[in-house]
Amino acid sequence: MQRRNFLAAGAAASLFLGDARSASSQALTPLHIQTIPFDAGSQVFYAKDMGFFTRAGLDVTIDPVGNGPAIAAGVASGAVDIGFSNALSIETAYKKGLPFVFVANSAIYTSAAPTSVIMVLKDSPIKTAKDLNGKTFGVNGLKNIAQYAPSLWIDKNGGDSSTMKFVEIPPAETPAALTQKRVDATFIAEPQITEAKADSRVLGKAYDVLGEGWMIAGYFTTRPWADAHLEVLHKFQSAMRATAAWANANQDKSADILAKYTRLEPALVRASNRAKFGETLTPAAIQPTIDLAAHYKLLDAFPASELIYTK
Repeated sequence: MQRRNFLAAGAAASLFLGDARSASSQALTPLHIQTIPFDAGSQVFYAKDMGFFTRAGLDVTIDPVGNGPAIAAGVASGAVDIGFSNALSIETAYKKGLPFVFVANSAIYTSAAPTSVIMVLKDSPIKTAKDLNGKTFGVNGLKNIAQYAPSLWIDKNGGDSSTMKFVEIPPAETPAALTQKRVDATFIAEPQITEAKADSRVLGKAYDVLGEGWMIAGYFTTRPWADAHLEVLHKFQSAMRATAAWANANQDKSADILAKYTRLEPALVRASNRAKFGETLTPAAIQPTIDLAAHYKLLDAFPASELIYTK
């Protein structure tokens, strides 16, 4: 199976490279992208370092940005062409009237290798979701996927998330927030999961409540920009599909690139569960986060197809 997956990924990349073999002799089209420098947002770094963007005829500038709202503001203003964000934030912005559309998939969820989990200290008395009632819970952002997915997991497993206090903790500080007992539990992402394992244990895989293969995050732009730059957009999408296939089949090689851009130790990156990237963008991959937000009345439910640019 591993050999078959590797050969399939190699074939996809070879086809892409063959289609773009003349790009190096042509003028490259500038494209400005912003992403968050962590595993889920690393796909564009791989595309740049492995030459997928260049062979597609793109001269890409990538700005690493620390938070999604700043990226959304840049894309909305036109200062940035394409940005990276978690799905729920873009869904919320869309319902508030911003003309955002997703143009490429990024990290997708797989229960076999979760990149975000609920953790507590090893000696914590918290054993079940019900034990979290009334407790302080750390998340990397309030009123986003990091709060609402754990809330649904807790509510579906005998707890009551409405009794809890959610506090925002920067991702790099989550292991220390647990050991210093600033929070009773936290929703924590890789590579901090791996860092925290010395003192903490996994309580639950919160993302399991949304199923398998749904889109955690993706790349987005505005509909007017997409309409005006259709050829450039298609080049970007082709490069991202090829990069996803390469990255899914070459996690050891991509670890060095990720470590370079995040300044993490390569050994820590390799020890972590790595992001898996979706090679196609479908309504089924986006709908679970829309339904989650609607469940907690963050927005009114709508069909995910509205958010996918299809021209």
